[in-house]
Amino acid sequence: MTRRIGIYPGTFDPITLGHADIIRRGSKLVDHLIIGVTTNPSKNPMFTTEERFAMVKREVKDMGLGNVEVVGFNALLVKFAQKQGANVIIRGLRAVADFEYEYQMAGMNQQLDDDIETVFLMADVSLQPIASKLVKEIALYGGDITPFVSPDVRDEVNARVKEIGPKGDY
Repeated sequence: MTRRIGIYPGTFDPITLGHADIIRRGSKLVDHLIIGVTTNPSKNPMFTTEERFAMVKREVKDMGLGNVEVVGFNALLVKFAQKQGANVIIRGLRAVADFEYEYQMAGMNQQLDDDIETVFLMADVSLQPIASKLVKEIALYGGDITPFVSPDVRDEVNARVKEIGPKGDY
């Protein structure tokens, strides 16, 4: 029987409780789950690739999942998946808007390698509104991000906001 190796790629800037939910649930679907921390300069990251990698690695360790590993990459997702021997790409969905983009990406990935399947997981209902972009925005404007990230990530985000300077008049 073929081992199911999955890739859950993302920028994780920062990793949220929504990401953690997909990681936990995705780890049950495959024999080995690789969290691929990637670069995406168009997203204007708050944290460097190295910082995000360390953050995700710590959060995954805290989850206690024995079949999950964290790997950094800066390549075409299909090429990364092939190099890792993956046959599944796991993507989290929050809303219909996510689906359109993810559906298009899944189709392109299938064109590049039809041996790699894309599996969509809906975020837990309570976590669906959480997006890294919004977490950063809330923190930058002095809001409390406690409901959206782990305590360690909250502290890292708040420390970064102090470094770069908050926005707004609060």
